[in-house]
Order: sequence, then structure tokens, then C-alpha cells
Amino acid sequence: MSIYLADTVADLLARHPADAPAILTPARDGASRAPLTYGALRALAGRTRGTFNGLGIGRNDRVAMVLPNGPEAASAWLAVATFATAAPLNPAYRAEELTFSLSDLRARALIVQKGVEGPAREVAARLGIPVVELTPDPAVAGAFTLEAPAAPAAPRPAEENTADDIALVLHTSGTTARPKIVPLSSRNITASAWHIVHVLHLSPDDVCLNLMPMFHIHGLIATVLCSMAGGGAVCCVPGFNAFRFFAWFDEIRPTWFSAVPTIHQALLPLAPRHPDILARARVRLIRSSSSSMPPQVMHALEETFHAPMLEAYGMTEAAHQICANPPPPRPHYAGSVGPSGGPELAIMDPAGNLLPCGVTGEVVIRGRNVFAGYEANPEANARAFTSGWFRTGDVGHLDAAGYLRLSGRLKELINRGGEKISPLEVDAVLMDHPAVLQVATFAMPHEKLGEEVAAAVVLREGMALDEATLRGFAAERLAAFKVPRRVVFLAEIPKGPTGKLQRIGLAARLGLAGA
Repeated sequence: MSIYLADTVADLLARHPADAPAILTPARDGASRAPLTYGALRALAGRTRGTFNGLGIGRNDRVAMVLPNGPEAASAWLAVATFATAAPLNPAYRAEELTFSLSDLRARALIVQKGVEGPAREVAARLGIPVVELTPDPAVAGAFTLEAPAAPAAPRPAEENTADDIALVLHTSGTTARPKIVPLSSRNITASAWHIVHVLHLSPDDVCLNLMPMFHIHGLIATVLCSMAGGGAVCCVPGFNAFRFFAWFDEIRPTWFSAVPTIHQALLPLAPRHPDILARARVRLIRSSSSSMPPQVMHALEETFHAPMLEAYGMTEAAHQICANPPPPRPHYAGSVGPSGGPELAIMDPAGNLLPCGVTGEVVIRGRNVFAGYEANPEANARAFTSGWFRTGDVGHLDAAGYLRLSGRLKELINRGGEKISPLEVDAVLMDHPAVLQVATFAMPHEKLGEEVAAAVVLREGMALDEATLRGFAAERLAAFKVPRRVVFLAEIPKGPTGKLQRIGLAARLGLAGA
């Protein structure tokens, strides 16, 4: 039996009872809001389509969204994805970043929240992009009304997206080059949602606590859309706050939550303050994705929450999920991102040959959830696709059980005089030191070797450690060429907008580019 029970967001939402809760949010300032039901969400999507059809906007037209994190950001993206192309943007973007994104995406309209200030309105006005204002309903989580300008064009017909229409468009991170546009079809994003439902055994009884921003593929697909596919509910918070997490956790009583490792790690020091909340929790699994989970953190989370911590692996070009560790009774392993979580998976050498089990190479994928190619970028597509396989840029190998073990990004591997060093391997060793809370191993320039190993380290509160001691600790556990030449102690390691550690460019940011 096929796991793909719907190929579009509209069909996916139509599968569930009208009175079942879909979107929740925690109480705020003592005021609670009723859940948005599936029936109300479907009606909201229909009204949203009517508003934009009246502006001449419909299938494959791009509707940008600059909205605060929360239930309206979730419901607005779901609504737009039923009939047009949703383009969620980071609300922290400056005017220059918004100008680039809105122009590059060729946005036909922009949704902003009424009363929320920022440069988005001014940038849209300068670019001639109509602004639609969203006003949240104070009584119902995720419900909203829209105010649109006078229609400048003939109305579009009332059509929903087909499986091949582009439902979501995002930029790549652009860490080392100009960001590329990733168009994802309705089929791509629903397939990834069904994959997560299938792997995690999600059902209408599940409630997800979403801690990820609603402009990132992890939050959009791995918490919101997969919850809708499973018929459960998702609780959307107003942005991650470690000090508010346990109150939300106790109020909502989720069965699972998903986040990046740095968010999970931020919860651990606070957990001992809330033994009663943890004792009455009903969480059945914790999911981590978007960057590597240190094994030490995985084990600590499982001991703290008394639930399996399941690491997954994904990327925007795969509409998020590629691999995922399964829940019990199947095994899950620290240091592995699990077997395929949906797409066909293989390991390839630079010449395009597929490699056998146990041999390290580049991870390649193909399948229903994998995008068709970057927009208007034939050079990038020629590099990215080989014989129908998408080259992820990640390095790893498949073990005998078919579980993927990653070594890192091709661009993040440290090339020390021809020796390739995995930052993740060095991270794992340094994390074993009892004084170390967080690590990011990275490459720094070296005039003779090309690159040398360096590490940024955050210490546990109240603990002290010097560079020589930590290097000595590493030297007892690593080959000499893998031991960091420099260790920099920081109060916080620089992270991206979604909480991922930023290894590329870290040497320059820390003043080590000329070391």
C-alpha cells in the first residue's frame, strides 16, 4: 500500500475530520486561544485563495511572507501552498537582504502582520510589490483576516495547486556563494511529509511542539506539514526560548518535538529545575535534524526526557528529510542519521560511480521528494546532478545495516596537507571532556599545509580549561594530525538564523584567517 495519500496540500488537509484540532499555541499573558481545527483551516485557505485570486495571483505565482514566528506563520504558509507558491522569509532580514530576496524570487505579493514594524513594507513599496496585511484572531490560534490593496489586475480563476505546481520556494543558505533558488513542488513537499509520518508512526493522537522558525524547511515540513499529514496537531510558539520551554511543554503536553542540536542542547542545563514537569510528560520521541547531533547530547536528552532521541538528516533540496533513525523497537544509533527516510540513497565517487557498503564518498539521492533543479541555474544543476542522482555535497558511508554515517560537508572537510579530516570526528572527541559544553571544529588557513585544524569551544558553567590541557586531552584520543592546532574559548559559538553552527568562515570571524 502506498504511503502517499495526497499529492497536494489542499488534498492533504481535506483528509481529516473538520472538528479535529490542527494548530495550537501556548497561552500568552494569561490569555489562551482555541485550537484552529482542520475544518477552519480549510475554510481559511479558501478565503486566502479568494483574496489573492482577486489580486490576479494564483498557481505558480509567488507570495512572500515576512511574519513573526507563531501559529499565523504556520497557517498562512499552509493556506498559500494550497493555491500558489509560498515564499517565507526571515523576519530579521535587513532591507538589503529583503530587496535581494523579493527581487530574486520575483514575488507577486508580500504578506506582513498588521502592527508589526520592519523594513519589509518599505522594500515592497520600492519594488512595486502589493502588501497584504494579516491580522491575527485573538480567540483562535492561527486564524486571521487579510486586508489587500485594490486589485490592479484581472482576477485569477479559483484553482488549487496540482501535484506538479510549485508550492514552496526557498533560497539555499548561500554560505559560500550566491544563494540559489530551490523550487519545491506540491508532490515534493507532501512526499517528504508522508515520509516523516511513516518513519515516526505519527497519528491523529500526536501533538508536536514546534521550536523551529517558520521560514526554514525544518519547521515548515518536519513539524507543521507532517503533523497535518498525520492528522495530529502542531503547537507553534513565538520563537524558541529555553526559559519558557518547560512551561510550554507542561501546558501543551506534546508527544514529540523536533529541533536543531543547539536548541536541544540549550534545554539540558535547565531540565533539572523541572523534575515534576518531566515526570508527568507524555513525550514519546525527540527528533533532531539540520546539523550533526553530538552523541553525548543524544544520550543526555534520552536520560532527561525518558524518550528516544532520533537523529535525522535533511536538506532543502530534498524538501527536508533524507534519512532518519526509526523509533523503537528498531534500533537507533548515536553517530548515525539512520537508514533512508524516504528517497533512494547511494554513495558516489567523484567520477559518478556508485560505491559499495562501507566505502566513503558523496551522498546522492533521488525520488519523489527531491527537487527537479535550481531555478535558472544550469551550471549549478550540471554540477549537482549525475545520471539522475542529486549530489548532496555531504560525505559519508552506509554501514552493513544500511544506516548512513556522515563525515561532514565536502566544503567543511579540513584538507591538512592532503589529509582529509572530519570536523565531526574531532567534535566528538572534544565533547568527551567533562568541562566542554559545545564544540565547532573548523579549518583555518596554513601557509604550508593549506589548512590546519582549529576548534571553537564553549565551557560548562563554572568550569575552567586551558588550550594546552584540551589539546593534550585530544592528543591521547586522536592521531597527531587531527589534534586542533588552535582552540578558541567563546561564550557562544556563532550560529545561523536557524541555530545551526557556522563552520565555514569561522576562522575569519575569529581572527584566525592569517594564523
